[in-house]
Amino acid sequence: MEYTSGAASWQKVLRRAVAGLLPRRARQRRPGWSIGVPLIAAAAGLLFTTTATTAGGTPLREDRRPQLTQLIEDRREQVETSEQRAARLRAEVESQTAALADTDGPIKAQRDRAAASRQAAGFTALTGTGVTVELNDAARRADQVLPKGVSNDYLVVHQGDVQAVVNALWAGGAEAMSIMNVRVLSTSAVRCVGNTLLLHGRVYSPPFKIVAIGDPAALQQALAASEGVRLFRDAVDHYQLGYSETVSTVTVPAFEDSTALRSATVPQ
Repeated sequence: MEYTSGAASWQKVLRRAVAGLLPRRARQRRPGWSIGVPLIAAAAGLLFTTTATTAGGTPLREDRRPQLTQLIEDRREQVETSEQRAARLRAEVESQTAALADTDGPIKAQRDRAAASRQAAGFTALTGTGVTVELNDAARRADQVLPKGVSNDYLVVHQGDVQAVVNALWAGGAEAMSIMNVRVLSTSAVRCVGNTLLLHGRVYSPPFKIVAIGDPAALQQALAASEGVRLFRDAVDHYQLGYSETVSTVTVPAFEDSTALRSATVPQ
């Protein structure tokens, strides 16, 4: 037996006693537990550091609604100030423009010129004696059977038919014209999709009514001289398409579509 003395002996005795009190499983896990404690402490420290950084040195649950309310109020006041300034500037521009227009200057001259051209440009409604032309598809047979050698294309009004009438009326000196009660100009495009008419972005179904104001005799003479109109009237006789031509007092509405300028050229 080995004998020890002093403090060293008591330390050995104490260690042996503690080792005897610990369960076998706990004694087996002592090395892992000694490693896990530092890792848990390190993770907790990292979590505390991240929380402090996110909070920016302030409590995470601090109520910031008063700050947002003040920010919104400041921006609202800035917008109101800008709107008041814009309204004041618009009023100044309108005042100065009106003052210049009342004098015999270039602005007044251009305004008078524009007002005088509104009727010719089609921006005012016009009433007078004119010619109304109506084109219509052929009536469908009750049995829906087409004659031999005839297709559906022979029985509907086509884009070329409408264009032929419009061009003839312009050539006959029409002062104003409308299609389906929509004012058209010399630059208006007439398109057909199937048996429907596409005009200024709107779609219309037959019958198609074309109204022109002008000398009725000259308009009817231009219609009779048109090759396209003559071909359509021949089809009326063969396939029972609809065509009518009447003279009366008519009203053509003002042009109401966009007048935005898409392209222009300088006259030489």
